Amino acid sequence: MTQLNNTKNIYGNLKVSSIKSLVVGASIAALLASSGCATSSLLESDSRVTTKTVKQVLSQDQIIAFGRPAITLPDMPASSMVIVGEKNSYVLSQGGREMVTLLTNLTPKNIQVENDMAFNVPNNDGYFQGDMKLSYAKLKDEFNRSDYQFFLQNGGQDCTSASDQRINAQRFCFTVPVKGAIYPQVTNLSMIQSKYQALTKPYTVTFYSQSQQSEVTRSGKSGAEKLILLPFAVAFDVITFPVQLLDSVAN
Repeated sequence: MTQLNNTKNIYGNLKVSSIKSLVVGASIAALLASSGCATSSLLESDSRVTTKTVKQVLSQDQIIAFGRPAITLPDMPASSMVIVGEKNSYVLSQGGREMVTLLTNLTPKNIQVENDMAFNVPNNDGYFQGDMKLSYAKLKDEFNRSDYQFFLQNGGQDCTSASDQRINAQRFCFTVPVKGAIYPQVTNLSMIQSKYQALTKPYTVTFYSQSQQSEVTRSGKSGAEKLILLPFAVAFDVITFPVQLLDSVAN
């Protein structure tokens, strides 16, 4: 009798176990089926939404010259510098004094400005920020003690390239953080253009904004936005520096 009861218990346990296995199996199958449907739905969708940092070019301009306003502009420091463009004028409210120091104390023919200049306009309200980069190169035997002292005082970093070394030259690079405002085209642009030869390489300044956006891939790219000038800005004359940008910085 005891043996018979044991046999029944074993059979009963096996039956319960089998039922549980069937239930679990059915649940997993249902889960996989629903997951498969969701995956299929995702794969069959013809659009995707992603969040990423979008950089929107607002405007590009060709650089004509560097200079200073002929008169002090309202709300601008006396030492402000101007990047003279074909479309607009870009007045530096911060970093202008440092740039003026470099452009007026270094020999103009040895100055090279980085070809790729891009400034961020966070709110597209007429104000921009970024870095101005230039380099200064001469033959090593033409440098003197005062040159090196000037580099130390103004943040010059040795950036001598392989091509510089081949001709026994030395190069120093400067990076100046700047902020500024966008003004209308200078009133004496024609006179400035007549003084400067055509550049051997085009120097372009780019203004852009960037933001976190959700994009639908299939929607395509949005159209270019328009750069907004500083409200109430007025045109002005500019006194240019004797600097002609003839070549881009050597790599």
